[in-house]
Amino acid sequence: MKDASPQTIYLKDYTPFGWTAEEVHLTFVLAPSATRVRSRIRFAPNPDAPQQDFFLHGEQLKPISFAIDGAPVSPEITETGLTCAVPEGAFIWEAEVEIAPVENFALEGLYMSNGMYCTQCEAEGFRKITFYPDRPDVMSVFTVRIEGDETVKLSNGNPQGQGDGWAEWHDPWPKPAYLFALVAGDLVNHPGAFTTMSGREVELNLWVRPGDEGKCAFGMEALKKSMKWDEEVYGREYDLDIFNIVAVDDFNMGAMENKGLNIFNSSAVLASPETSTDANFERIEAIIAHEYFHNWTGNRITCRDWFQLCLKEGLTVFRDAQFTSDMRSAEVKRISDVIDLRGRQFPEDQGPLSHPVRPESFQEINNFYTATVYEKGAEVIGMLKTLVGDEAYAKALDLYFERHDGDAATIEDWLKVFEDATGRDLTQFKRWYSQAGTPHVAVSEAFENGTYTLTLKQHTPPTPGQPDKAPQVIPVAVGLLSPNGDEALPTKVLELTEAEQSFTFEGLSAKPVPSILRGFSAPVVLERETSKEERAFLLAHDTDTFNRWEASRDLARECLVAMITEGAEPDTAWLDGLEAVIRDSALDPAYRALMLGLPTQSELAQVLHQRGVTPDPDAIWTATETLKKTRAERWSKLLPQLAEEAKVTEPYQPDAEQSGKRALGSAVLALTSRLDGGEAAKAQFESADNMTLQLSALACLVQAGAGEDALAKFRAQWNGDRLVMDKWFGLQVAASGPSETADRAKALTEDPDFDMKNPNRFRAVMGALAMNHAGFHRIDGAGYQLLADWLIKLDEKNPQTTARMCSAFQTWKRYDETRRGLMKAQLERIAAKPGLSRDVTEMVTRLLS
Repeated sequence: MKDASPQTIYLKDYTPFGWTAEEVHLTFVLAPSATRVRSRIRFAPNPDAPQQDFFLHGEQLKPISFAIDGAPVSPEITETGLTCAVPEGAFIWEAEVEIAPVENFALEGLYMSNGMYCTQCEAEGFRKITFYPDRPDVMSVFTVRIEGDETVKLSNGNPQGQGDGWAEWHDPWPKPAYLFALVAGDLVNHPGAFTTMSGREVELNLWVRPGDEGKCAFGMEALKKSMKWDEEVYGREYDLDIFNIVAVDDFNMGAMENKGLNIFNSSAVLASPETSTDANFERIEAIIAHEYFHNWTGNRITCRDWFQLCLKEGLTVFRDAQFTSDMRSAEVKRISDVIDLRGRQFPEDQGPLSHPVRPESFQEINNFYTATVYEKGAEVIGMLKTLVGDEAYAKALDLYFERHDGDAATIEDWLKVFEDATGRDLTQFKRWYSQAGTPHVAVSEAFENGTYTLTLKQHTPPTPGQPDKAPQVIPVAVGLLSPNGDEALPTKVLELTEAEQSFTFEGLSAKPVPSILRGFSAPVVLERETSKEERAFLLAHDTDTFNRWEASRDLARECLVAMITEGAEPDTAWLDGLEAVIRDSALDPAYRALMLGLPTQSELAQVLHQRGVTPDPDAIWTATETLKKTRAERWSKLLPQLAEEAKVTEPYQPDAEQSGKRALGSAVLALTSRLDGGEAAKAQFESADNMTLQLSALACLVQAGAGEDALAKFRAQWNGDRLVMDKWFGLQVAASGPSETADRAKALTEDPDFDMKNPNRFRAVMGALAMNHAGFHRIDGAGYQLLADWLIKLDEKNPQTTARMCSAFQTWKRYDETRRGLMKAQLERIAAKPGLSRDVTEMVTRLLS
């Protein structure tokens, strides 16, 4: 485990490493409890670096021997690395260490997953493999030899040779250590091939455990689509002779973009209609694209230091969102991304874990793999593209790849490319990378003599360490609608750069209805007093599909807030308007399904908190359930018609068309189950021939209190499939009522198939507990205590997963005194644990600050 003594690292203190690593040779002699790693590295002085001691990172390594230019040396070794006297010129460094992969439950470095050797080196896992300058700006060419009895031995780059008990790989492209990968085990491959735009043949393989071969076809096709899309849209061609993907059962993340050897959490690559939902298929397609796109935006051009993490992740998330939009529905993808952003990143911005897209400091970099870095980072890229236009964006990206190929780059390098390509000054825009928090844009309007004036005021609330914020560049996409619903002004992007600005539109025959922030053109909170009538008008007439959805979401939010705070009845005018939309069979079924969604209970709690009302999770749950029941009763005659429209009669395909229909069908089934006690869901569960239908029916049965028999049947059917059983575990907690959630989760942790060492299984139960708003916030604190109990246990084995799960407590200050006290007590209990990891120490300290 890492030293828990926190040491703050600052961006301003960056200095380059004093040596370059010109070439790296590694030999692995594999053994579960005693793997030997021999390294041979040619170092040369770095003329651009200040004078410094020769220091190599290393953690949890058993040293065997060290040599410089063949002569033995005795470096000074600490818990974090070694220091050694070295020659003034170039030299050959040799080291041999021993590690125990089978005992590595943190899943960083080289570890074992069900008998298979695999690695995870981002961000700082390579230092658990051998002594090395484990930092992203030290790039080198790697040659790797693997010795062992395993039938398959893989590493980065191209295969150089193999024989009885050995295999050798060479990666010709310089890379940092965090992109190193090794896999060895008894695996089988699902093969494929791709011809690049220059005519080169690339061998493709998806490596899995025997028995999983039938779950590979979709992942292989997604990879080919990604390769073709990156060529057509970004002009990026793959650069090795082979591309390997490996499915690993125990993995802290979704996947990792190691050069030429992507390692995937099994849940992010294995799929079949019988075992995977439509959402699983779409997620797999997106993650495969994301990791493949990293080949250029992350690998060929990497980040200089971990403060620049958003450079590779924000850009690549934006690229994979473009890909999904092209493969599926752009409108549905955009709305889904905004729901995710508001559900995960906005609370991060508004709480103690707030930080800029590019942080100024950190203690543990693993704690900054956040929604702010990824999702908000992608929004910043999207705003930049909006501001400069599609043509200029493409020109700037071409320059970026040309100028920085092979570099470890910075945000300054990225923005300078756009300045040079477009002639724009992006000094103010850069504040999106340095200022934390979500900007608020207040809107007022005036209309006189055919001239309509919009006045926009921006402000960003204080965040930890940043009480005062300067104005940012905010692209606000606006359209104007005539009173009859026609579009009086097509979408126009307004650039808000001052604290307050006014924009005028002339020659209008009547006061228009504004459609503001179309397509969610910036990650901001829009503040504007509007009537129910205006929102209903936008719901009926807005030509921007996002803002049409937003109008309905606003009406739903206000309806629920009134029900919670005033005991009001559901808003019938909104329900009438929404019914007109969902009746429209010309609309994409997936879009209609999204329109049927309601604000999350956590979102409602945040809205109430911002309005000075202490949120009551039980009252929020009751209002939400009442509204769901009201909608079901009101639309009782419509639901059978919608269910019929949502039927899919063709053989199962996880494409956008069929997935959209099933999404609508699932939404309709959830409403129907509130009327029939789950009878329709029971029939669907029994007849389902794919996981999407089976799981949605099971969820409805559990929510209706009629799921015990179905849960038993599901388990009997799928007990041998680890990924499907993750669904079984998670669904029970997610679908439980508030009084049952913590008890259900606790019972599941006592199930013989619960394994806290497997991140997927742990997240299935504890993640579902944290996401069940009323259940987690049960007034007696049982949910808080249960999660804290398990975080304390898990920290001893997997600090990284533990630290990320601590974010469940990030909103603790917005609740009533009783709940605040209970959550604070659990955070303090975690903080007081002897030997707490550095990862969790930093998270809990920030949460309590």
